[in-house]
Amino acid sequence: MQHLSTIKQLSDRPHYKILKRIIIGLCLLGIVLLFLPWTQNVSGNGAVTTLKPNQRPQTIHTAIAGRIEKWYVQEGDFVEKGDTILYISEIKEDYFDPNLVKNTKQQVDAKKSALQSYDGKVKSLESQMSALSKEQNLKIQQATNKIRQAVLKVKSDSIDLEAVKTQLKIANTQFDRSVQLNKDGLKPLTDVEEKRLKLQDAQAKIITQENKLLTARNELINAKVEIGRITAEYNEKIAKSSSDKFTALSSQYDTEAQVSKLENQYVNYSIRNGMYYIKAPQSGFVNRALQSGIGETIKEGMPVVSIMPASYEIAVETYVKPIDLPLLKKGDRVRVWFDGWPTIVFSGWPGMSYGTFGGRIVAIENFISPNGKYRVLIAPDKNEAPWPKQLSIGAGVQTITLLDTVPIWFEIWRTLNGFPPNYYQHSQNQNSKEK
Repeated sequence: MQHLSTIKQLSDRPHYKILKRIIIGLCLLGIVLLFLPWTQNVSGNGAVTTLKPNQRPQTIHTAIAGRIEKWYVQEGDFVEKGDTILYISEIKEDYFDPNLVKNTKQQVDAKKSALQSYDGKVKSLESQMSALSKEQNLKIQQATNKIRQAVLKVKSDSIDLEAVKTQLKIANTQFDRSVQLNKDGLKPLTDVEEKRLKLQDAQAKIITQENKLLTARNELINAKVEIGRITAEYNEKIAKSSSDKFTALSSQYDTEAQVSKLENQYVNYSIRNGMYYIKAPQSGFVNRALQSGIGETIKEGMPVVSIMPASYEIAVETYVKPIDLPLLKKGDRVRVWFDGWPTIVFSGWPGMSYGTFGGRIVAIENFISPNGKYRVLIAPDKNEAPWPKQLSIGAGVQTITLLDTVPIWFEIWRTLNGFPPNYYQHSQNQNSKEK
């Protein structure tokens, strides 16, 4: 088109040459910018919190139901640990008695005395059983001795009976001889009569001795029967004492259970009396009274007042998308800026940002939050400037987690293709350190 006159006139104008140079310069500048470093990051938003759970705002609950009687604090007051915040009175009829603890203590003491009595009764019965056993042994020994005496008596009477029988034979022989001699005229009749008297006397002695032998045998039988009677009698007495002992033991164990139950009630009543005064679990400021008024009733477990601990370590909780969660790990560097704090942020060039503060990831939640993101806890980086002291718990926060540094053209290419940031940045950093 150079043969056209209009084109020739336009190409000869000087400002078009300047425009061409500007366009060429901008193109070169754009190409150079494509090779500038860009820090990949994961952005998130959250709020200011505390590093430890016991340093976060908490609500104090009442452990028992009651009626509000007196407030000892007001909103904004500073309370020390153990200071009384609220006093409530009893509303359950089971605890109306003002001397409930004292009366329960008396019941415990009475039951303990009864327990000691049962213990003494058990020991007495054991002593009685021991005495009966000893007495039984002595009685059995006595009866055994009687049996031995009866056996010896039977033997003695048996020997005497044999002796009497021998005497009877001799007397009978002598009588027969006397009778024969009298018939032969060699012995007088008086001698025969004398021998007859001796024979009759021997016959009488044998009957008497047989009676003695039978009596001795009966005594032996009676002695043996006596042993069985003694054994049965004392076994019955010992069994009765043993039954009384086990009855006393049963009553003792039942009393021990009652003592334990009463002691448990006594401790519960004592602890309940201390729950009428609701105290501060730690030092802090009273944020808000969740219950109000005098004479209002509250149930068990109801929140009464909210307290902000006086001393705490500041931290930030932020939420990231599930696709970015694998890119994060404990110890990663994070840039944080707070709502209301003057800030100029260049996410790709954190060194050029103003008003941001350094942090480190200390915890990553492994379960998704109700908002569909994962919670990450960030603490101040001790190697950088401290965070502002004017921060309040719950203030809004924006965060960017710093990842790998790449050229701008790579970041543009990654964004256009929908690829995540460099996942292997930790391994690359480790390899670079090893190199």
